[in-house]
Amino acid sequence: MPNKFCKAPLWEVSGRIVDVALGRSPADTVIKNAKLINVCTGEILEHTDVAVAAGRIALVGDASHCTGESTRVLDAEGSYISPGFLDGHIHVESSMMSVGEYARAVVPRGTVGIFMDPHEICNVLGVEGVSCMIEDSLRSPLKTMVTAPSCVPGVPGFEDTGAAIGPGDIREMMTWDSVVGLGEMMNMPGVLSGDRQVFDELAETLKAGKVITGHYSLPETGRGLNAYIASGACCCHESTRAEDALAKMRLGMYAMLREGSAWHDLSEVAKALTGHKIDSRFAVLVSDDAHPETLVSRGHMDHILRRALEEGIDPVTAIQMVTINCAQCFRVERDLGSITPGKCADIVFLESLETMKVTRVMIDGEVVAENGIMLVPIRNYEYPAWARNTMNLGVEITDKSFELPCPGKDHVLVRAIEIVPAKVGNFERIVRLQVHGGLVESDVAQDVLKAVVFERHAATGKKGVGFVKGFGIKKGAMASTVAHDAHNLLVIGTDNEDMALAANTLINCGGGMCVARDGKVLGLVELPIAGIMSDRSAAELAESVAALGGAWKEIGCNIVSPFMTMALIPLACIPELRLTNRGLVDCRTFEFADLFL
Repeated sequence: MPNKFCKAPLWEVSGRIVDVALGRSPADTVIKNAKLINVCTGEILEHTDVAVAAGRIALVGDASHCTGESTRVLDAEGSYISPGFLDGHIHVESSMMSVGEYARAVVPRGTVGIFMDPHEICNVLGVEGVSCMIEDSLRSPLKTMVTAPSCVPGVPGFEDTGAAIGPGDIREMMTWDSVVGLGEMMNMPGVLSGDRQVFDELAETLKAGKVITGHYSLPETGRGLNAYIASGACCCHESTRAEDALAKMRLGMYAMLREGSAWHDLSEVAKALTGHKIDSRFAVLVSDDAHPETLVSRGHMDHILRRALEEGIDPVTAIQMVTINCAQCFRVERDLGSITPGKCADIVFLESLETMKVTRVMIDGEVVAENGIMLVPIRNYEYPAWARNTMNLGVEITDKSFELPCPGKDHVLVRAIEIVPAKVGNFERIVRLQVHGGLVESDVAQDVLKAVVFERHAATGKKGVGFVKGFGIKKGAMASTVAHDAHNLLVIGTDNEDMALAANTLINCGGGMCVARDGKVLGLVELPIAGIMSDRSAAELAESVAALGGAWKEIGCNIVSPFMTMALIPLACIPELRLTNRGLVDCRTFEFADLFL
């Protein structure tokens, strides 16, 4: 399944671009009078021309001798030009859009390439689901480079998924043209304990000469981090403290500084650069997750660049972090990441460095977007029926499905998961709850809600029950099949009736996100593709997500991106406490924890 990242390989067109550089043949396109952001030297070069031929850059400097009668001349009129932006770590599924619609949203914002880890769909549909997303990506000019999902399930033994990935699958995917490396190795315990399957997956990647992307979320930055990097991991997007990012860069690991829709880490991790006099070559800006409302209203990498400037990072340094640094991390710098001879002509025109407003985008020498509008058509792609029928619980969900018996007591101490708004981490809290009629219920006064995760892939009937704290809900329920990483059916709420209504609404529509109160559905986003994606446009989804956000507020929740925060409740690879369909998981010791003390 080919997914070529360039219009033509360099070996095929090198003679042509040499002729253009020397003036023996006219360029296809010449950009005149630009302010070039030279990411190789960190300079801004005034009055610079760029000659383009066969989709690649032939010359940077004075291109007057490269212009012929058929040459298209673009006068930059003093605008800045930058290499096209790259997102070094993104789960497209978390945008809730298909890859083609995602491209339609981000390319006009200056994003020319993404390094996509499709482990969300892989957890539901396996390798075949990854193949669908790659086929989907081929309909747009966005350069969609794939890191093969490594951890399906995320942490084996703690959850039930719709598929499983092993070394043989990694060996196969490493032969695909679209695959440039291994997706984030979330199984840190497996790496540090020497798990054979984990190291077989790492070996298949290293034998293929491709990169291993990391996920080291532990606060320990001594022997454990050293060991993790020694296994081959080249980058990590899980730094939440400046000292985490700094330690990784000092050990030669690319620190991917994250600023997503729900994970606002940049304000802290940017201090690794602004608070120290260090070389920034190992720093990369990434989104990780971005929902459609963010993409429509704020942007993609252009938005993250503006956030970097707000945190005191120099504009040229910030642009290096989404261009050449990222390309070098993934070893694709021969083709991507700079405006230099021989590279793909992926060029972004910027109105100013202060606003990072994108006015024109070129990919492989073609103008694909201008003034925020996509100029090239994106054909339709239809996901197969088997990718749309994924709700397989095997049990009927009723009010009683949410009962939690605790006979013979009038109160009980429970472990609760306290969320942290706009952060991926959480805290374990010990909470005293009353027992009524032999049942433990939610306690709105303490902001403690019941949470249940139902297995939805293989009709096993398994469910995990716990409590969450920090959402501020007064009455009602929320349900979601976007529940990282197994994407089982997650329901939280104040009463069993509304929880059952929200759950069954999603079962009937094929998955998505729902808010219910007093027996009525207040908000619904249908995600029929694997229960995690839609084929609707960014604007349509943004409208639905905004309405869903209104429903959240209506039942009392005012935190940023609550559904994205809720979706992390089952993510059993990030401290401190998580809830999967198998029960509570202590993600500091990677052991199951008892709900009742």
